Amino acid sequence: MSCPSSERPLPNLVFANSKGEILDYDGLKIAGASAGDFYCPSRQDLIELPEGSELFVLPDRLPVGIEADTGEPALLESNPFAPGEAIQAVAAFMAPAHTAVYTAAYQKQNSGAPLLPLFAYTAVGWMDGKFYVTAFRSDADIRQDPIGFNQDLINKKTAIQLADYPKNRLIQHLGKCCLTYGCPAARNYFLERWEAPLPCSPICNAACLGCISLQPSGCCPSTQDRIQFVPSAAEIAEIAVPHLNSAMNPVVSFGQGCEGEPLLQAETIKRAIELIRKQTTRGTINLNTNASLPAAVQQLADSGLDSIRVSMNSARPAYHRRYYQPRGFDFEDVCNSMTIMKKNGRHVSLNYFILPGFTDDPGEFSAICDLIVHRQPDLIQLRNLNMDPEYYLKAIKFVPEGKPMGMRNWLKKLKKLFPRLRFGYFNPQINS
Repeated sequence: MSCPSSERPLPNLVFANSKGEILDYDGLKIAGASAGDFYCPSRQDLIELPEGSELFVLPDRLPVGIEADTGEPALLESNPFAPGEAIQAVAAFMAPAHTAVYTAAYQKQNSGAPLLPLFAYTAVGWMDGKFYVTAFRSDADIRQDPIGFNQDLINKKTAIQLADYPKNRLIQHLGKCCLTYGCPAARNYFLERWEAPLPCSPICNAACLGCISLQPSGCCPSTQDRIQFVPSAAEIAEIAVPHLNSAMNPVVSFGQGCEGEPLLQAETIKRAIELIRKQTTRGTINLNTNASLPAAVQQLADSGLDSIRVSMNSARPAYHRRYYQPRGFDFEDVCNSMTIMKKNGRHVSLNYFILPGFTDDPGEFSAICDLIVHRQPDLIQLRNLNMDPEYYLKAIKFVPEGKPMGMRNWLKKLKKLFPRLRFGYFNPQINS
């Protein structure tokens, strides 16, 4: 491994001291990880830390950096400014619309290191008074950029809406999502713009390793509470119709982080779509789903569903099954749901979980290419996998089929092979 001299300087390694303070060390440069191996990033792999991102300290994990003179990875075992003081690795959880090129480079101090919470962990360094991450912007859409959220205005508009609709349980639920969890989709709903969430299912037919609304006791905690009721079609339409009629580039989406699988509420969704379309033809009605029930997808397509976003960690059935732990469906059902939507002339996106070293593994690349050829999705949304990367690779029993392609090279090759395929991060507004 080496870092070409033309690529220098690179950001310094960063670490957390015993007080949790983040410091940089110019004796080592930023390193990136990809499925457990360490790499020297190029300058093209780096962008300034996006506004709205967060920095996390990684417990019981020591930082790995790159030696500037040799280009080789090196472990930093203690604070270079206070010899003997314990330190911990640091990672960035990036703002939406950004995709990781490398994950944070670290080494566990012991086998008892706690499981990392359900966030993504991107490599981060420090240079010229700024943090840098190994990433690229994957969508120019500004709908969830932090600069667009005025908290005072959000508080005011949310309070008004909650007071105006005290009996609509779904609006009350979204108020909690907005004010307690800071959900960007819920915030945009109350700000009357772009994409509004329509969670509706308290149950699921999968036990995803990285589920953010329900985790088994003793595992890492869920990042938000799951909805506890099934809203009525009228409650759903009371949100969707005004939003579709008045919002800028309006989208309403079933299937959110605060619920299970919406296809299990297909009858309610069908009635809601019919009720919505009786009142407005404007905007896009979308479904975020695991795509497990093709018959239900056909039913919703018949009722007027415009688009579907299929969540997928892998285009290989074995890895898909080990992550989703499905109950009563398999990978072929997922693929058939895509085909049904395409046969009905509807839009299909893949919500493709990105983990450097796995996503750009040659075997995974071959599988996603095959899926694109046979299922013809319109868009791939590049979403960073939100979970402990080491745990994920172990849990799905990942076996590399070759050296990782590199995430930027992976994207370049897909764009060349499939020039009509779009790439982004958000659900698009596909009709006026």
